[in-house]
Order: sequence, then C-alpha cells, then structure tokens
Amino acid sequence: MDLLADVLSRTGVRGSLGARIAAGQDWGLTWSGGAGAGFYAITAGGAWLGLPGHAPQQLAPGDVVLLPTGTEHTLGSSPGAAIDRRDCADAERAQAAGDVLRIGSGAARTHILGASFSSDAAASTQILAVLPEIIHVHAEHGSELEDTIRLLSRELARPRIATAVVLDRLVDILLIQLLRSWLDENPAQVAGTWLGVLRDPVVREAMTALHQDPAHPWTTEGLASQVAVSRATLTRRFLLTAGEAPGGYLTRWRMDLAATRLRDTDDTLDTIARSVGYTSVHAFSRAFSRTRGRAPGRYRLDSRAAPAR
Repeated sequence: MDLLADVLSRTGVRGSLGARIAAGQDWGLTWSGGAGAGFYAITAGGAWLGLPGHAPQQLAPGDVVLLPTGTEHTLGSSPGAAIDRRDCADAERAQAAGDVLRIGSGAARTHILGASFSSDAAASTQILAVLPEIIHVHAEHGSELEDTIRLLSRELARPRIATAVVLDRLVDILLIQLLRSWLDENPAQVAGTWLGVLRDPVVREAMTALHQDPAHPWTTEGLASQVAVSRATLTRRFLLTAGEAPGGYLTRWRMDLAATRLRDTDDTLDTIARSVGYTSVHAFSRAFSRTRGRAPGRYRLDSRAAPAR
C-alpha cells in the first residue's frame, strides 16, 4: 500500500481543471478565497502572484504554485497590476467551466493552466490543511511536473474520447508530484504533521499497517513488534513525526472511516463498529461521540441533511 495515495483517496482529495489563462499585456485578476486549494502551472510567459501578507512572487515558465487553503490572491502582468472587475467575473465563469480566459491587450504571451483541489470535510486527516499558505516549486526543481503539464497541454489541444477523465487524473498526479518536489526541498516544514510521517520509514511502515487493517485489535506493543522496534521508540518517533501517539492516531483514523460510512452508506452501527475495530456498538458510540461531538446516529442524520460536498 502507498500511504500517501491511500490517505489522499480516503480523505476525498480530488482535482479538477479550472480556467486556462491566455494573457497579453497589462492584465490583472483577483480570486476570492474559499473555493478549495488553487493550483497554477505557467506553461509560457510569466506572471506575478500576490497574497495578503506576502511579497509579490514572480512566476516563470515551468513554475507551479499551490495555494492549499484557497486564500484570496491576485495574478497579473506586474506587481500591483490594475484589475478590471469585469475580467474577474469572466475569470470566475471560466474557472467553473474549465474554459480559456483571454485577457490583456495584444497577442497572448502568457499561458497558465489553473486547477483546484477539494477534500472531504468528514475527514480529520486533512493533508492540504497542514501545508503552508503558498507552495512555489520553481521549474528547475520540478522536472516530473513539467512532463505531466506537457501531457495536459497535449490533451487540451486535441480532445478525444474521455478527455475529461484523463485531465482530472493528470491533475491528481500533478498534486502528488508537487508534494514530492516540495517535501524533498522542505523536510523541516512538515515535522509534527501527518506529512512528516512520509520521511520516517519506521512510522510510515507502522501507519501503513494500521491503514491496511484498521479493525485489528492493535496495541502500541503489538504495532512496535510488527515494525521491529521497541514500544518507546515507536511512540517517540510517532510523536516527533505525526504529532500524536499511535493510539491517538488510530482512533482518529477509525473515526474518519466511520464518519464516511455513516454518511455514505446504510450500514448498521454494528457493521460500522466492527469494521473499525469495535466489538460493541456502545464502545464505538462512546468513542465516536468523544471525537466528533455527536452520537453516530445524529452524525448520520446531520451529514445527510447538509449540502453535498
């Protein structure tokens, strides 16, 4: 099992292609926050990215940027470029439809692929939420990304059967490649978060075992034996890399799995409890209520009444 791929899948992280920008001279856009994580790949020309509280960042061909929290930001031909609200309205429509946004004066010299990523709010393990406000991978550090962006561009230039599916899969691949490149360059920034686990082979192996069989009656001693280290060593390394003890992580992961099944299936509480390692509904309900603030039955009703994610 690939741990990162499993967590991305089970926490519902999905990408979709957004607006493609074809820009000439003298242009500027502002994007409101709250639409999921934003992603940009500069395929030609250049642009400037602005975020509140950050110095403007120049984007060059081959650069990619991820805004994990989808914070409000600007893109333009220069720092502080004038922004026309009509262009922004056109940009929002192009983003929703995955269309080309033509902006600026003269022939297009800057081309940008835009995408967005969403995740399942039912999951407490939120990979995107532990990342910094902006991740900028420069062209010289992202050769894998360049290859995938080239594939995306070719698919867009010549749509064929199931092009929409191919595009979304390639966008998902881009996220993984971006995370790889960024983690290689910034290991210290993920210490104490879930992503820190990927850099510790012992904790990664232990967490993989928990994911492969969440219903197993795990103890810290049994898990340590599984990965051939002492209980003290496993606990220390778990706390250092993941920011919590093995037992705490296992309970949280089990509740993530249970929350998804409560919302998305009609399985009985007994079935769900046993699937995540509880032999009694009472024990499961107590654990779920403690971590989620609601009894399982109430959570099921509330989550189905909420707007679709």
